[in-house]
Amino acid sequence: MRRCLVVLAVLSCLVAAPASAERRWMTVLLDGRKVGSLQIDRDLGDEGVTTTQTLDLRLTRIKTPLQLRTTVKTVESPDGAPLAFYASSNMSSKENLVEGRVRPDGAFQVANTVGGQSKVNLLIWPSGASLVEGQRLATLAHGFKPGTTYQVRNFDSVKQQVANVQVDVIGDEIIEMPDQSRETLHHLRQSLVNVEGAHPVDVWVDDHGYVRRGISPLLGFRLEMASCSESCAKAPDQDVDVLRAAMIDSPRPLTPNFRVAPMRYTLTVKGGFPHPFVDTDEQHVTSLGDGIFVVDVGFARRGKESVPSGDDTAPSPWVQSDSPRVVELARSVVGDARNDLQRMRRLRAWLSDYIDRKGLDVGYASALETLDSRTGDCTEHAVLLTALARSLGIPARVVTGVVYVDRLGGASRVFVPHAWSQAFVDGRWISFDSAQRRFDSTHIALGTGNGDPWRFFAAMSTLGHIRIDRAVPASTMFDLPPPSGDGGGFVGAAGSGPGR
Repeated sequence: MRRCLVVLAVLSCLVAAPASAERRWMTVLLDGRKVGSLQIDRDLGDEGVTTTQTLDLRLTRIKTPLQLRTTVKTVESPDGAPLAFYASSNMSSKENLVEGRVRPDGAFQVANTVGGQSKVNLLIWPSGASLVEGQRLATLAHGFKPGTTYQVRNFDSVKQQVANVQVDVIGDEIIEMPDQSRETLHHLRQSLVNVEGAHPVDVWVDDHGYVRRGISPLLGFRLEMASCSESCAKAPDQDVDVLRAAMIDSPRPLTPNFRVAPMRYTLTVKGGFPHPFVDTDEQHVTSLGDGIFVVDVGFARRGKESVPSGDDTAPSPWVQSDSPRVVELARSVVGDARNDLQRMRRLRAWLSDYIDRKGLDVGYASALETLDSRTGDCTEHAVLLTALARSLGIPARVVTGVVYVDRLGGASRVFVPHAWSQAFVDGRWISFDSAQRRFDSTHIALGTGNGDPWRFFAAMSTLGHIRIDRAVPASTMFDLPPPSGDGGGFVGAAGSGPGR
């Protein structure tokens, strides 16, 4: 399971320090256990209002520590007009940077550096979008009368996207802080507009609109940030094994003979997630109500899902499919392969051997960084395989989900968080798993994305809420034949073979 570096992407718009040049601290908790700190600096200078937030997290994956740091800096005029933004993260061994600054014509020049590769582009600032100071001023302008509802447009410096947020004023509450003091704060609930299944973020602000406490869901945990002293924020962190906490017990052993045939799962999802699983050409989801779902994993069927989008073919800062190195490598690996199915099989087989060091201490590495390091886990496999496929003109995407393993980290017969690739071949989406060396019916998809890390984290929001009640070979319950034609689409089906 993965990492919490996107915490600032979720909460950066919620935290700022008081309106003088000073430093503030917050402690960071997951389900009540301390895992990090947030340092907030706010300065009034010649450039305007500069707010710098540095989040340090310490997590564990199967006894392997994972140290993460994310820094977000924004520069705004005294009235909240955006002037510049900067974001830095260490999801892997290389620092990933975003730098944007307004030009005289009002557009922003933005430089992205991921995995050692930099790109510069222009960003037309979204209408009505604001950064940290602008969001604080909007909070003050709308006031704290209970029942007040309004919308704001928050710009996320990490994603370079706008989130439309509805704010509901709940009322005043007395909150006990980490230092055991008690403060009367204004409770606000912030929800993404028109994003089905997105859970709200609760924040408590003071009379100046500065957040003193925030609570939000994160990867199945309850993430809490609360203001406290520097010594409190820097107190020793506690071990939280995010991978072990995300594991899902299997209702039965799934032996190899089960895995090569279609499977039907009955699952219960708590917490009000209306669409916790995604329909694909290989997976069909049926909601029975009350959080109960039936998920069938079987042969890829042509035309069941939509055709590829631009995100499935274009390079991105993380999936650098336009890199000459990636293009040259992909062409050398596929050689004289006659069609896209053969090309994907050769890429999958080559990558399964190429990444020869499993790195649980790797946060989320780009395709180019993985190409250099030959280190990573399932996400590094999926991102690099997706980049190799796109470099050959094959539409591809990263799938986030869970997969069955017999044993991992002292746990037996469990489903663990996982990522793999899907390629659009012969008119259907077909999965290829280079980390596991084969795709089988124990892969349950939670979401698909273009390979950017925040898409991965968003799809993982249901972890900790899922229970698998039944797992039954589908061939004993209903007829699900493999599709005809070359490229069949599932383990054991004609044209697919056991190596996907």
